[in-house]
Amino acid sequence: MKSKKIALALVGMCAAFTLAACSGGKELVTMKGDKITLEEFFDEIKTDQQVQGKLQNAIVFKLAENAYGDKVNKKEVQDMFNEQKENLGDTFLQQLQASGFTEATYKEAIAQNLAFKKMQEAHVKLTDKDLKETWKTFHPEVEVQLFGTSDEEKAKEALKDIKGGKDFGKLAREKSEDISSKDKGVVKFDSSSMAVPNEIKEDIYKLKNGEISEVLTAQQMGQQGPVTTYYVVKMVKNKDKGNDMKPFEKELKQIATDAKLADATFVQKVIGEEMKKANVKMKDKSLDGIIASFITEPEKPAKTDKKADDKKSDKKDDKKSDKKDEKKDDKK
Repeated sequence: MKSKKIALALVGMCAAFTLAACSGGKELVTMKGDKITLEEFFDEIKTDQQVQGKLQNAIVFKLAENAYGDKVNKKEVQDMFNEQKENLGDTFLQQLQASGFTEATYKEAIAQNLAFKKMQEAHVKLTDKDLKETWKTFHPEVEVQLFGTSDEEKAKEALKDIKGGKDFGKLAREKSEDISSKDKGVVKFDSSSMAVPNEIKEDIYKLKNGEISEVLTAQQMGQQGPVTTYYVVKMVKNKDKGNDMKPFEKELKQIATDAKLADATFVQKVIGEEMKKANVKMKDKSLDGIIASFITEPEKPAKTDKKADDKKSDKKDDKKSDKKDEKKDDKK
């Protein structure tokens, strides 16, 4: 949701900067004997780091929208809109209004965010090495029943009840604090999924069908700092990946692609290439720094003249040899 909120904010920033750039001396404030124009206001705020950061983001999202917006279809936008609406439930419209958006402008922002993702994906070139590295830590999708709580004693009690024959699904619905356990405690995930903490995945993968884990512990960051959660897991359906990665090639490509998209260096390189392609220039030279980090070529190490270096080395060796000969003559 965070990335979508960023996209929403950017729509407003794009509009604001476009207005300031095109308005020239349009009056923003008037008073007796004086006025403040939009141009003056822009000159006043443009050095603010937050403003520059928002302008930088606005440029990036505008690039993506112009170059890849036509690759975003209405169904994708509607699906993501429906997903957010379902996740937020009754508070959806309230949060939308609090952010200053209508359903229409929210969809526009979703489309812009999807265009940014498609821009990155267009630059992903996976190699066999990428897939082999992904294969090392890959595990196919498993299906488990899961009980999660922040209370260790509650987890131990749940484990005792489950081993005693109590229905796992009923217990999960009634007492589990983990949101993924809301439907009979059943969770499906693979090695790329965030539905279950990575910390306990390897322990889960070791379980055989029908087997119940001991209490597993995972620590995650919450709003108030680290939070420890205790899990009890029953394996419903496990699958060994075997030695052949071809049957899982689609999943491996998606995982490897997601890893690229999460790499800040890769994303910066993509933005730089797209900026050069679109010939992005800052009309106000005092703002050049906003795009410089993306389009400035890294300094290449100075080329050395190997022949010259060899000659210098030969001269040094000759001098050393001459000094040795002089010492020998002196001894004689």
